[in-house]
Amino acid sequence: MQYRTQRTIEFHHTDEAGICHFSTFFLLMESVEHEFLRSLGTSVITYREGQKIGFPRLSTACDFSSPVRFEDVVDITLRVDRLGTKSITYGFTFTHQEKLVARGRIAAVCCLSDPGKPLKPIAIPADFAAKISSAQELSDAKSE
Repeated sequence: MQYRTQRTIEFHHTDEAGICHFSTFFLLMESVEHEFLRSLGTSVITYREGQKIGFPRLSTACDFSSPVRFEDVVDITLRVDRLGTKSITYGFTFTHQEKLVARGRIAAVCCLSDPGKPLKPIAIPADFAAKISSAQELSDAKSE
């Protein structure tokens, strides 16, 4: 399953040489994840039975292949690489003018996020998982 979007590299994304700073890719991955979830009618933070549920990060990574600069338009593809019982892993591909720029990954765990209490991993709510699975089935059908 793939979700595609674009971002323009803004001045505040760059270093003194005008090249997109490595840390920006992590912000872009998270922004695209949130956009993807909103497109499914959900969010990275939800509430169930009065309890706040979120998806804190287990791990993130990004490997860089080619620089992008101020005002370049970057195509970003999000894939759901794994939808587990309690966690989800997204893969990201960044391209500019069809040239690979970077590949990234975010793994997040579904947790109760009650104020003043430690995060508690829980099963991903069924409706959330169904929306992800439905998007994946739709994407798979389009690619056939």
